Amino acid sequence: MDGGEDNMFEDSYAEDPDDHIEQPEKRVFYVHLVSDATGTTLLGLARACLAQFEHIEPVQKFWPLIRSVRQLEKILLSIRKNPGPVIFTFVDNKMRYRLQEFCDEIGVPCVAVLDPIMRSLSTYLGAHAKGVPGLQHALDDAYFRRVAAIDYTMRHDDGKTLDSLREADVILVGVSRTSKTPTSVFLARRGIKAANIPLVPGVEVPDEKFSLEEPLYVGLTATPDRLVHLRRSRMNAGDHDEDGKGARFAENMYMDLDAIEEEIRKGRRLFSKKNWPVIDVTRRSIEETAAEIMGLLQARQEKQELPPKGD
Repeated sequence: MDGGEDNMFEDSYAEDPDDHIEQPEKRVFYVHLVSDATGTTLLGLARACLAQFEHIEPVQKFWPLIRSVRQLEKILLSIRKNPGPVIFTFVDNKMRYRLQEFCDEIGVPCVAVLDPIMRSLSTYLGAHAKGVPGLQHALDDAYFRRVAAIDYTMRHDDGKTLDSLREADVILVGVSRTSKTPTSVFLARRGIKAANIPLVPGVEVPDEKFSLEEPLYVGLTATPDRLVHLRRSRMNAGDHDEDGKGARFAENMYMDLDAIEEEIRKGRRLFSKKNWPVIDVTRRSIEETAAEIMGLLQARQEKQELPPKGD
């Protein structure tokens, strides 16, 4: 807009003050996340809790792998300089007491997020926790299963190879931009071997690749408008051929609403024919989609473990 247009807009805006809703100013504050391990659990819990509050702007200070009093004392200096709530996952009593004592001294909340869970488990099991940090990241069989799952998933991403699909725990199928890759990676990090196969117009996948008994197939879909938006963003980011031919083709087909609607219909026909569970990812986060898939895998496993019914 030129200057005249700006002034015109301001005048009309001034005539309609009721249209203007003043937003509350965001409250900026520090929150300190202190962990004796990698802090992955802590980050997730803090994110989930902070998301429930409006009009805030937390400045997160993340302190992972803190396992000595000397390390802790350096962090206490930072907390004193920028006071704010402290959320921690220490299991060492000496470290816990020092941190809690310091927070009481400067008057900020200090929350041990794992304590309620540990107390409940200890009471139920009639046993005390080991009190060793980072045990969930030990190099045990579960760790190596996760590594193997990630390796498998990366090799079977986006239909790169259709070999050894029988080894997959789950195979995700869907048109472009239905979050197949990030969902697969999320599942792999939890030890689930996930392959994904894109449904691309003009590219036929042999039916036997969609008919294996071992893996769980899941169809992913989304609304046409959502796919247009995501695909346009991808193209604007420069994901096309250097000579521009790829971009022109994509402009005509990849983002054409009618063509996308047909892609979705064709995908749904396949899902229905194969009787696969279908997840609409339009308004779902990667975490929510992955959680539903893990639930489907668990239900399938439980069904397979049921004893056969009698006559």
